[in-house]
Amino acid sequence: MKSNRTRSVKLSVALLLLILIGVSFTTFQKYNPGPKVEKLKLLPNFKAEHLYSPSGSKTGSWVSMTFDDKGRIITSDQYGFLYRLVIPPIGSDTTKVKVKVEKLIVGDSTNNKVGMGYAHGLLYAFNSLYVMVNHNSDDKFKSGSGLYRLQDTDGDDQFDKVTLLKALTGEGEHGPHSIVLSPDKKSIYMIAGNYTDMPDMDNYRLPRTWKEDNALATIKDPNGHATDRFAPGAFVMKTDPDGAKWELVSAGYRNPYDFTFNEDGEMFVYDGDMEWDLGMPWYKPTRISHATSGSEFGWRSGNTNWSPSYIDNLPAILNIGQGSPTNLVSSYNARFPEKYRRGLLAFDWTFGIIYSVQLIPDGSSYKTTAEEFLSGQPLPLTDGVIGPDGALYFLTGGRELESDLYRVYYGDNSLPNNDLPSNATASILEARNLRKQLEEFHGKPDPEAIKLAWPNLKNKDRFIRYAARIAVEHQPVAEWQDKALNEKDPVALMQSMTALARNGSKDLNSKMLNALMKINYSLLSESQKMDLLRTIELTLLRTGKPQSSDRLKLSNYLNAHFPAKSNEINRFMTKILVYIGDERVVPKTLAIIDLAKDDESDQKGITSSTDLILKNPQYGLDIAKTLSKTPPSQQIYYAVALSEAKKGWTPALRSKYFKWFFKAFGYKGGNSYIGFIDEARKIALRNVPKEQYAHYNKMSGDGLVDNKQLKLADVTQPKGPGKDWKLEDALAVVKDSLVGRDFKNGKMMFAATLCISCHTSGGEGGSAGPDLTHLGTRFSEKDILESIITPSKVISDQYAAKVYYLKDGSSIYGRYKKETKDNIYISQNPFSPQTLRAIKKKDIVITSVSKLSIMMPGMINSLNKEELKDLMAYLISGGNKDSKEFQPVSK
Repeated sequence: MKSNRTRSVKLSVALLLLILIGVSFTTFQKYNPGPKVEKLKLLPNFKAEHLYSPSGSKTGSWVSMTFDDKGRIITSDQYGFLYRLVIPPIGSDTTKVKVKVEKLIVGDSTNNKVGMGYAHGLLYAFNSLYVMVNHNSDDKFKSGSGLYRLQDTDGDDQFDKVTLLKALTGEGEHGPHSIVLSPDKKSIYMIAGNYTDMPDMDNYRLPRTWKEDNALATIKDPNGHATDRFAPGAFVMKTDPDGAKWELVSAGYRNPYDFTFNEDGEMFVYDGDMEWDLGMPWYKPTRISHATSGSEFGWRSGNTNWSPSYIDNLPAILNIGQGSPTNLVSSYNARFPEKYRRGLLAFDWTFGIIYSVQLIPDGSSYKTTAEEFLSGQPLPLTDGVIGPDGALYFLTGGRELESDLYRVYYGDNSLPNNDLPSNATASILEARNLRKQLEEFHGKPDPEAIKLAWPNLKNKDRFIRYAARIAVEHQPVAEWQDKALNEKDPVALMQSMTALARNGSKDLNSKMLNALMKINYSLLSESQKMDLLRTIELTLLRTGKPQSSDRLKLSNYLNAHFPAKSNEINRFMTKILVYIGDERVVPKTLAIIDLAKDDESDQKGITSSTDLILKNPQYGLDIAKTLSKTPPSQQIYYAVALSEAKKGWTPALRSKYFKWFFKAFGYKGGNSYIGFIDEARKIALRNVPKEQYAHYNKMSGDGLVDNKQLKLADVTQPKGPGKDWKLEDALAVVKDSLVGRDFKNGKMMFAATLCISCHTSGGEGGSAGPDLTHLGTRFSEKDILESIITPSKVISDQYAAKVYYLKDGSSIYGRYKKETKDNIYISQNPFSPQTLRAIKKKDIVITSVSKLSIMMPGMINSLNKEELKDLMAYLISGGNKDSKEFQPVSK
């Protein structure tokens, strides 16, 4: 090996030569952002560079990225190849020094045939490229969904060996997603959405005892989304570099695309919302969770979604609001000011926002503050990483939208990214260490577990209590069953009864209920009361309904405190009392239903704040309008809970109850709102005497149910003459001409082209297709026109149809809605989505996802140039007449 001195001399000579030829590492080129960057809103002293456009270079729409060991970026097209990029250093003259892009030809790939790609997650580690493929095998790309390891075995800087480490069942927008290296750099973590089947694991940190666990009358999504997906939903798992052993780490999410670890080695997950549930009491906004060992976050399909207050799951540490989470990255290694290093950067695809989330240690977990770090319109954010140079690199694209690669840095990128001193106090470190000690018992029996865990079942820290209970659940029940039944401390008793309900025998029903009813309810805090009620609910669901004497005793125990001042407690009380057949719950609940007010904190996220609305008026005002029209969620919960009540009804009470539904049809919620209300109404009608069915059916609004879409009787027809619009022709007409447009005519064309039959814009329209209110915030004019003219090119999973091939050789095409034991029900007419067709399951041979959109092509072919401009202005504005597209043109 050559001496350090020899290397030092050579280095000095090299540096001298560079200086002599005029190259400087400290002199930056003049900052020229260009049009791609000018649309970005940045914090003071932050700078952004547009580095490359995959769309402009016809290399696809990129959704994932990683840096390799040579400082190069490796990316993946959502529906195609892998690419490797050499990036000019910060300060380069990017007009002269360009990004070098190489398409990676792996295995049997050619320029037209993909050998490796379709990746939602990429990670370079252990001298390998790990690829999370999200794809069903086909002729273009043979590899199916799963985790693959790519290696260069002959040293030619190309990947020649491909190893499938784990095949996964699931693909699409809720399929397998990101890959992250563990903090100790010894393991690989992966995350998958709720349409991915959980594979068999070697170990489970979350015990395999999960169920739906909700006593509320079950209503699956009326539009058919995730109706066949069950607990525990989306999940995080880990493996070793060779994929030899697999472990479940955390679960109970809806569709988290990405996750990350902070400098403390703690994991955080950014989960998505079910936007169709907006306004419903079970809606949960997009949120960031501290995903500790064995954690469960309570996603369940439809209205069985758990409340964050439930004792058997953990709450999010931050509710963000509406959106589509795509990326989460720790900014600790960035060359940013300390404030922005101590936290996370969270990417929202829908609204084009990167949030800076600061993490503040709090007990064994964290509190948060958040602000907008970067935004742009349209800016469909997909993936981002902190580069070796300390800058943030991020991608836009997805669904074949316009795709770009950007770099963001602070000042001249000279801030250090050295280790920061810990901001955790001694008490916080003690709490965190205690939780981690308890987590060591997750996944295995250990004679020392009960000794440490049991006293901590009553710890003041919720995350420690949770970790202690999971540790107990991993121990043989016989070792702690009697200890649980004889526990005197109310907090420890509730935790141990929760564990016993999930793991014990059904013949413990009476003993468990009586142990819980010995608790002095009045002495409990509000959160403890909710813990007790949830534990009672779990005991009933897991061990069965109580015997007569216990039922009467439980009824009296609960009714003594019902109704309460708290909405959450009243929700528990109502559904539990209905579940055990209580006679008093109907009159008590209906006495307060009209007076029930929603908690201000319900569904609240940072995106609904006044500050955010003013900063981002185009979509902020839309959120404000939506929230102002949302239905009363507390009343909805009462109505749904009472739908299964069979006792306690009088004619007057029935009339009051069913008249509530008539009124409820007048509110505006998410796309599934009317369907949820109607299904609850139908469940309730099953409990009405047959001779009274018609009366209450009419009273509850049966005649209103089909009136879900704006009637088209008075729609003005296009003047034309129309033409067979091609993308290039339409874009040429629309480009840079959407000023001074006619709002009224744009709205009329929205109806005349039948867009309004399937889509909502500005609060008006149907629900068979996506809500278009925020179209202009994330899609370019080209993207919008392409979706209209060639709707089958990219189809969202939520609106994809299926093809059912039958035994008689025929096939049926439609959108899956629901199923019974014998039949599958589909919707075939996009303009009448509630009209369903039944297919007998026994007749179905094969089912496949259709490559044809339910939206018909040629919808704008009746429009002339001016009408097309007005329609596009209306779409981009989101139906907002005050938008800039409709302002008079100054002369």
